[in-house]
This record gives sequence, C-alpha cells and structure tokens, in this order.
Amino acid sequence: MARHHNEKRGRRPPLIPGVSSAVAPEPDRDEAIAQYRSRVSVYDLEIAVAEPIRRRAIARLGLKPGETVLDVGCGTGLSFPHVEKYIGPQGAIIGVEQSPDMIGKARARADENGWANVTLINAPAEEARISPAADAAVFHFTHDLMQTPAALDNVFRSLKRGARVVATGLKWARWWSPGVNLMVRVAAMRSTTTMAGLELPWRYLEPHLTGMVVEATAGGGTYLAYGVRK
Repeated sequence: MARHHNEKRGRRPPLIPGVSSAVAPEPDRDEAIAQYRSRVSVYDLEIAVAEPIRRRAIARLGLKPGETVLDVGCGTGLSFPHVEKYIGPQGAIIGVEQSPDMIGKARARADENGWANVTLINAPAEEARISPAADAAVFHFTHDLMQTPAALDNVFRSLKRGARVVATGLKWARWWSPGVNLMVRVAAMRSTTTMAGLELPWRYLEPHLTGMVVEATAGGGTYLAYGVRK
C-alpha cells in the first residue's frame, strides 16, 4: 500500500463541477499524436513551469554513473540533461515516445549535446521493444500513458527487479481548492486525451511497486510518486 506525504488517504477527492472521470474515455493514441504535433513548437516553453518537479523527481531516483534509465514518454528530451549529469557517458538513456514530432526534437537535442548514449524508440509504450533491462525509469507528466495498463506492463518487463521508478503529473486537488482544479482542468485539456484517473493517477502504477510514496505538490494539483520495482 502506498504511503502518502501531504496527501491524506480516505475517500477519493471530489472532482470539479461538471467533470466525472468515471465516464471519461480511454486515452486516444491518434488524438494524442495530433495534439503534440500542434504543440511541438511551444512545448518546451509551456512545460517549463514543471521543471522544478522534474529535477526533484529525477533526484529521487538516486542515479549512479553507468546506470541505464528509461525515459518513458520522453517528449522533446527535456529530462536528458538532468539524467546525464548523474549517469555520465558510461551510462545510457532509452527514450520512448510515440509522437514522431516530439521524438524528432529529442533526437536533435541529443545530437546537439553529443550524447551518444541516448537511444530513442518511436513507438507507443505498450508496443516498444526495450532492451537492455534498465536500472531506473522516469514518467514525467505522461497521464495518458499512466492510464494505459498495457503500457506500464510492457515498461516494467524492461526494468530490473529493484529498479527505482518515479512518476509525476497532474491530479485533482481537494474540493476546497477550486482555483487549483481549474488550472488542472485547463492543463489536462491541453496535454491529455482523457481526464479518467486524475483523482488517483498512480492507480495502475502502484501494483508494480513496493514501498511507493506519493507526494502532493503545487497545492495538490500535481503529484510525485516513487518506489521500487517488485
């Protein structure tokens, strides 16, 4: 059972008026690819506000020189420099991203920085053939992926037992934070294809981990979850 810092257990938090994740559709791959094609030119600027949580999340992994890290839903590769400083050139990054537009930017970022240890896989996470087995994995603001059990199952098959895992993303805040929930809704409409699971976005991740801890951040509108692969 997950331990929660700054996030009390109990009944699920009420959603904002007019939104019910119970009837929300499942993630839509084609819609997601189109969505990120429209955002690719401004994506890095838009997500800059989440850089503090990205750095904090990667620090939670306790990475060491020479380790292999999966960056699942790697986007334009914004996590690469933070991972590289820990693993060094003797380590490796495997980035998985279904958007050809986003992974094109990630490839350019790796080339520009001379990171020869970056391997990129342009495929949905549930279909990606990932090798070798990794020591750690990061999921940074990958809500649709986190709501796709087959994607998590495939990723975890590519992680060593005891691998460290961290995930971040949007979540509904408590009912008494309507301003935060409005911002979550606006962000989710621009960056996800479903609002299903925003009350407990780590619900499919938790069964894969032992000792999972969840921390609420940004007034409860985002979260950081971490643990160890079973």
